Amino acid sequence: MQLRKMKFTKMHGISNDYIYINCFEERVENPSDLAVRMSNRHTGVGSDGIVLIMPSDNCDFRMRMFNSDGSEAEMCGNASRCVGKYVYDNGLTKKNKITLETLAGKKVLDLYVLDGKVMMVTVDMGEPILEASLIPTSLNSSSVIKFPMEVLNRKYFVNCLSMGNPHCVLFMDGVDSLDIAKVGPAFESHPLFPKKTNTEFIEVLGKNSLRMRVWERGAGETMACGTGACASVVAAVLNGYCDGKTIVSLKGGDLDIEWNRSNNHVYMTGPATTVFEGFYEVCE
Repeated sequence: MQLRKMKFTKMHGISNDYIYINCFEERVENPSDLAVRMSNRHTGVGSDGIVLIMPSDNCDFRMRMFNSDGSEAEMCGNASRCVGKYVYDNGLTKKNKITLETLAGKKVLDLYVLDGKVMMVTVDMGEPILEASLIPTSLNSSSVIKFPMEVLNRKYFVNCLSMGNPHCVLFMDGVDSLDIAKVGPAFESHPLFPKKTNTEFIEVLGKNSLRMRVWERGAGETMACGTGACASVVAAVLNGYCDGKTIVSLKGGDLDIEWNRSNNHVYMTGPATTVFEGFYEVCE
């Protein structure tokens, strides 16, 4: 048994923080176990999970992401922006538009560069999935909009959809005072969601403004969730609360989200930030 030093980069997208590993240069034998150890905020580096940046046969790059509990997720909007910044800033590409392979399909990233560094990224998140069985939910219906759902002896009207990963969106007042640590796990593991779900608690601030808190599947409450912001705007449009272009304010910052009804694609624009680089000792 010996120790090997593995290089990593800590990055965040509006405080949704992950540890990024360049798998063009490093090898990761057990990413689920590594995610649990590195993500621990007391004994590890501390993050919402890890992201592997890898070669792809079909796109410019491939992304795999693992939550802090070790589970692999299909997609993360904030992480995808950080991947775009990483590959450009570190010279893996010179292109301002790249394609990224994820478990939720191919994503197209537009990189906005200032003084040789990526500052903002727009991600084409693709089309929202509204069919109940494909989200997936256990409901035998075409869509799940304003569906009455009981959680912890309280009735909520929820809107379910997928942005490559499952989301449950509900609208409420006083989102800042919500006991999310109590109600979040009850939504995440509800029998309605066979693969669990991310849950967005949304307060409508205006026609083009939403306030959001999120309980992420496998990670708990996070400072931000890009796919969740996209799902929330789609749900808000379907409920008549806003039009297709909206600012979503999360605990970590704001995202500009647009649901373009002409092509049915959702576009997310926001910053990506490098925090620090370091080495982590891996036991082999």
